[in-house]
Amino acid sequence: MEVATMASSPTLSSSHRSFHAPLRNPLLPLRPDPPPWLLRLRPRTLPLRLLRRAGARAAAAAALETETHVRRSSSLETDFLACPICYEPLIRKGPSGLNLSAIYRSGFKCAKCNKSFTSKDVFLDLTITSGTTEYSEVKPARTELFRSPLVSFLYERGWRQNFNRSGFPGPDEEFKMAQDYFQPVAGGLLVDVSCGSGLFSRKFAKSGSYSAVIALDFSENMLRQCYEFIKQDETLLNTNLALVRADVSRLPFRSCSVDAIHAGAALHCWPSPSNACKTNDSNDLYQVAEISRVLRSGGIFVATTFLSSPLNTPFYNEALRPLRQLFGQVTNSYSYFTEKEIKDLCKSCGLINYSSKVQRAFIMFSAQKP
Repeated sequence: MEVATMASSPTLSSSHRSFHAPLRNPLLPLRPDPPPWLLRLRPRTLPLRLLRRAGARAAAAAALETETHVRRSSSLETDFLACPICYEPLIRKGPSGLNLSAIYRSGFKCAKCNKSFTSKDVFLDLTITSGTTEYSEVKPARTELFRSPLVSFLYERGWRQNFNRSGFPGPDEEFKMAQDYFQPVAGGLLVDVSCGSGLFSRKFAKSGSYSAVIALDFSENMLRQCYEFIKQDETLLNTNLALVRADVSRLPFRSCSVDAIHAGAALHCWPSPSNACKTNDSNDLYQVAEISRVLRSGGIFVATTFLSSPLNTPFYNEALRPLRQLFGQVTNSYSYFTEKEIKDLCKSCGLINYSSKVQRAFIMFSAQKP
C-alpha cells in the first residue's frame, strides 16, 4: 500500500504541474525559445500611444470647435442686427438669446443715430417708422393687402393652397427643395424675408439646421398670426426663432452678416415701403440688391415666385370667388417675371451660381454671394 501511494504521488504532482505548463508532445519538433529582446516588447504599447495621441488631438479639436461655436453664438446675439436708418450696430439691453422671450424683454438702440427699437408687440419692430405716432405712409395696395387681418388669417387656411394650380408643389416639398440649396450654409443664420404667417420659418427652425432663424415681414398681422402658430408648438418657443418687422428694401442687418435668405412666394409682390424715391418699376432690383448686401461671402439666396403665365389669374378656384371679388383688383397689380428676367436680376445685383427648378408657372431659384 505504501509503494502504491508513493508511486501515485508523482502522477498527482505532474498533473498539477500540467495546469501551468502542459507537457510537450514528443511527436512535434522542438520549437526554439524566442530571443530575449522580443520578450521585452509590449505589444499594446504602440497602439495605446497612438490612441492617446489621437484622443488628445480630438479633445483639442473639440475644445476649438466649442470655443468657435461660443464666439459665433455670441456674435449672433449682438452683431448682426443693425439700424435700418444708418446700418450701424444696435446696442442691446436685456437678456441674451434669440428666442421669442429674450427678444421681447430686450431693448435696442442705435449707437450712432440714437434711435431706439422695442418689442411692444410679439415682434421686434425694426422699420424706419418704428415708434412714430403721427407720420403714416401711403403704401401700395398690394402691401396693404397682406397687412389685413383677414388675409393673415386665411393665408394658411386656403390662400396658400390655391398656389398648387400654378405648379407650386406644396410647402413640404418646397421646404425640402430649399434645404437642398441651403446645404452649403447649414449651421448659419437664416432670414426668412416676407415670411407671412411663418409657414417656412417654423419649418426651418424645427429642422435644427441653422444657428438661428429670423422670421421677417412688414405686415404686423402676419407676424401676429405667425406667433399664434408658434404657440401651438411648444418645441418652437425655446428655439432660436425671432419675429422681426422690417422692410425688405431696408433690411436691419449689417452688411455681410447673414448666411442664408429665403423668400417664399414673395418676389412678385415686393413693394418699396419706407423709401419713396424708389419707383415700382425698379423696386425688385433694389430689394434683391439689399439681399445681396447682407449676405456673407458664400451666402445663399433661395426664393420662389410665379413666372409670367395665364395661370396666375388670382383666385382661379370657384370656392374662392368671394375673395376674387374682394381682392381681385389688388392682386392684378402683382409683378410677374420670366426666368431670364429673374436670372438677369440676380446677376445685376452681384449674385452668381444661379440655379432654378421650374414647374409650370412655379419657379424656385437660388443664387450665391461671391
